[in-house]
Amino acid sequence: MDRIDLFRIFARVVECASFTRAADTLAMPRSSVSAAVAELEGRVGARLLHRTTRKVAPTPDGTAFYERCLRVIADVEEAEGLFRQGGAKPTGKLRVDVPGRIGRLIVAPALPGFLEEYPDIDITLGVSDRAIDLIEEGVDCVLRVGPLGESELIARPVCPLPLINLVSPAYRDRHGTPRTPDDLGRHWAVNYASPSSGRVEPWEWIEAGERRTLPMRGRVTVNSAEAYIACCLAGLGLIQIPASDVARHLEAGELVEVMPGHRAAPLALTLLYPHRRHLSRRVQVFARWLEDLLRVSIPR
Repeated sequence: MDRIDLFRIFARVVECASFTRAADTLAMPRSSVSAAVAELEGRVGARLLHRTTRKVAPTPDGTAFYERCLRVIADVEEAEGLFRQGGAKPTGKLRVDVPGRIGRLIVAPALPGFLEEYPDIDITLGVSDRAIDLIEEGVDCVLRVGPLGESELIARPVCPLPLINLVSPAYRDRHGTPRTPDDLGRHWAVNYASPSSGRVEPWEWIEAGERRTLPMRGRVTVNSAEAYIACCLAGLGLIQIPASDVARHLEAGELVEVMPGHRAAPLALTLLYPHRRHLSRRVQVFARWLEDLLRVSIPR
């Protein structure tokens, strides 16, 4: 049996959790479905399914293999339909990962428009601030904020992410407003510790074209953007954060920008793809859509 047919049969068995139901939907004898899965297990050298009298479930290897099968099947179907009449629209499953607040505030609200334009693409959207291993986790592309470490991934710069300095009106009323970096010694900050390293980030600004930093005193240290903003709203100190993360709070007057002439350098926004892999059309159209979305949604 053709390998892609084996993949399709195995995927259907996983989805139906039954050899019999899979056989019915595929219009095949149950014995042929069972033989196909056995042949596939022999080819890959691993047990892919737990079989009981009541149900069928993938093993850990089977779960990982199932995700890969879906991607291979989608790629093959997209290639087969590339030159057919009406086959211009990309199809298949797409796995992407974006930073938490960008995902919640920018990407997710705009997704209906993308899905309407590309009705044959299904998206698994990861929204997190942790580092993603694209190869191991089978992710098509990720959006990363900040400097990148060395890797063999393909990096595509998107646009800068401006940072602004903020306080709440409650903090301002109690402690006053810093006008220049010289005033910072008399103020408090909500300190931010890197989730990966635990290192507390210093206050940062650009002066005469050079990066300047200053450790700030603070009584609260956090390791997430959500907590960072919440503590600032509570009047616990100054923060530096992307303007796009707090647009709603700025508009409502819940947070106020300070020292606009002494901002930190913008952060880089970069799309990353796995190396040594042809980018499917669904990845290409999503990447273009995401770049356009970010360019119009992120304040300058």
